[in-house]
Amino acid sequence: MIRDTSHQDSVIAPPKGHNNKRRALVGAATVAIIATGVFLFSAWGKSEHSVSAARVRIAEVARGTLVRDASVNGRVVAAVSPTLYSTSASTVNLKVAAGDTVKKGQVLAILESPDLSDELKREQSSYLQLEAEVARQKILARKQKLLAQREADTAEIDRLSAQRTLERYEGVANEGIIAKIDYQKAKDALKSAQIRARHAADAALLEGDDVSLALKTKVNELDRQRLSLANAQRRVDELTVRAPVDGFIGTLSVQNRMVVAANAPLMTLVDLSRLEVELEVPETYVQDMGLGMTAEIQLPTGTATGKLSALSPEVVRNQVLARVRFDGEQPKGLRQSQRLTARLLIEEKPNVLIVPRGPFVESEGGRFAYVMDGGVAVRKPISMGATSINSVEILSGLKAGDKVVISGTDEFKNAARVSIN
Repeated sequence: MIRDTSHQDSVIAPPKGHNNKRRALVGAATVAIIATGVFLFSAWGKSEHSVSAARVRIAEVARGTLVRDASVNGRVVAAVSPTLYSTSASTVNLKVAAGDTVKKGQVLAILESPDLSDELKREQSSYLQLEAEVARQKILARKQKLLAQREADTAEIDRLSAQRTLERYEGVANEGIIAKIDYQKAKDALKSAQIRARHAADAALLEGDDVSLALKTKVNELDRQRLSLANAQRRVDELTVRAPVDGFIGTLSVQNRMVVAANAPLMTLVDLSRLEVELEVPETYVQDMGLGMTAEIQLPTGTATGKLSALSPEVVRNQVLARVRFDGEQPKGLRQSQRLTARLLIEEKPNVLIVPRGPFVESEGGRFAYVMDGGVAVRKPISMGATSINSVEILSGLKAGDKVVISGTDEFKNAARVSIN
């Protein structure tokens, strides 16, 4: 029976130099550990703080195109949203309610104004009176022209009669049949008839001009009264409020049978076929904005693009209102006053040093950044240029390939060197 294998074991001597190699490897490992410890201790000794790497975010500086943009909030508004007003003091009879869909030309309200109705009746009466006076003046003009012409014709007949009498006297004057004095009277009578005939003809012409001028004056008065009547009729017609566009009633500013003053708002009409986006832009971006600027609008169904079509000239609560008009066909599913976000593309800067944007921009005021040097973050002065939603332009202080701590620097407490574990 074999109890164990002790009688089978034998001691083998190690080869020559084996112990020396083992001692060399152990020594090299010891030196490496000591060197690493010395290095880490040296770095830690020069650092003011130590922060875990899991609590910071590091990004690399690179060259690229910086798209300068701004993220703003807005809402959907109607491009055409007219407000209808009363034209005079009146009583309102509403024919629609808020939210009703209406067509262009549809009657929305009728205004009752007794003053305008009475004024229209007076203008109509005055017009009919002047129309009758013009007709009467035409009759008088014809009558006066006939009388003046009759007098001129009578004077012409008298002249012809006097001329024939003188011709008879001249035929027998040399024979001594008539007295010389009668012959002279015949001459005087012809001259007198000629003068009366000439004056009568001139008077007839003047009378014609006079009656024509009087008739023209009456006709001008009638035309003026026609304009007054048309204006009164227009004001009465405006008492019937009609829809200027297709749409729906947005808001009613009055109630039925309510008495309103002149130029008082009655209702707002909204045309949903043409919608725009009204953006609330911080005033810091206003200097860089201009009409025609591109905007990307975030919709529930995707992204739409548009152009800046209007910019308010005033600042309200540190914001400026801007209007964006959609490019091409209007997106479907939009609703009045729907809240949206948009991205304004202000500028593109190609081939610049950029780094992802982070809290370090605000915490250091854009003047300092922590650059990684091995396992230590070193605080360096920098100069930043344009900024966008996602990136920051670096003007000086950094170079391509540098690694920068972009978040978590609030725990560094502005230390010159911070160890990142």
